Amino acid sequence: MATLLFWVVAIAIVSAALTVVGARKIVHSALALVVVFAMAAGVYLLLNAEFIAIVQILVYAGAITILILFALMLTRVENPNQVTNPVSRSWPVALFLSALVCVGVIGAATFSHSSLVNLSANGFAAYGSHTCAAMPNNVAAIGMLLYSPSCYSYVLPFEIASLVLLVAIVGAIVVGRED
Repeated sequence: MATLLFWVVAIAIVSAALTVVGARKIVHSALALVVVFAMAAGVYLLLNAEFIAIVQILVYAGAITILILFALMLTRVENPNQVTNPVSRSWPVALFLSALVCVGVIGAATFSHSSLVNLSANGFAAYGSHTCAAMPNNVAAIGMLLYSPSCYSYVLPFEIASLVLLVAIVGAIVVGRED
């Protein structure tokens, strides 16, 4: 049953993604993007990651899509029947890059680092090799992974991501500022 649901969701994601890039009107592309985000949340639900699925719905299908639709509403189009998303002539480049990404994903999945020995040169366990205790739910497990000193902690990557977002916000303010 889970396999059937996965294929239904996967077909819906691919068809909605093709609608995003192939729609002639930009508003239709934005609405198809909502379907892509919602179906991605469905994939997370199939993977038993309920917290990530809810965050996907709230952040992407909610906030980001509303932001995109407001940006579209605030840009002026003289003729409402005008084609606002012209057909791109760079399909061969897009297909080549997509094939390159697929080869990279397959290569990364094939040559996983999980089979490597997790010891450093001096024989001690490498950083992050500690096993975490089983958590009662996904939210507790995510909290343990983010902030726990006993198992692998993602505090440093989390803080680096927040700094990158801060730089992006400052950059947007500088670019959007009127002189």
